[in-house]
Amino acid sequence: MIGSRPRTATGLALTIAAMFSTEVEARPALSPQHEVTIGQCIRHAAVGRAWLERTLWGLRDQEAGWIGAEVPNTNGTHDLGPMQINSWWIPRLSALTGRPPAIVRVWLIRDACFNVQAARWIFLTELRANRNYWKAIGAYHSPTPWRQRDYALAVSRKVAARFQSN
Repeated sequence: MIGSRPRTATGLALTIAAMFSTEVEARPALSPQHEVTIGQCIRHAAVGRAWLERTLWGLRDQEAGWIGAEVPNTNGTHDLGPMQINSWWIPRLSALTGRPPAIVRVWLIRDACFNVQAARWIFLTELRANRNYWKAIGAYHSPTPWRQRDYALAVSRKVAARFQSN
């Protein structure tokens, strides 16, 4: 594709996605600057709500993703970026943003703040649907009840560890 021009918006989106598409299976050493960036994105996404900031930190600590992450799952999906957004969400996020799925995928992988905003949207969508904080935390991870319970417990431990002295 080098030297040729994409003829459609979809072609352009696929070209951009191909330029950034590198599957990473092992977690690289996290740069301090990436961590600062992710923290700024979390604070911005929380819009001054301490409970939401703590929630996003709990999800982030549990997911332990990084900018550039594309972690393959056994079901053919990928967990993307710092908040490990499952690629299953791409069509919904694409419809929400009015952008092609290939562009949304690149944003989830490479744009920490877009990734965190997507995590915020997923969590708050689940909170509105379930009207239960811990069920929404679990639903962020899985639709399966026992997996939700295990995940919510793990996130509660991450939140307690991060904010125990606050």
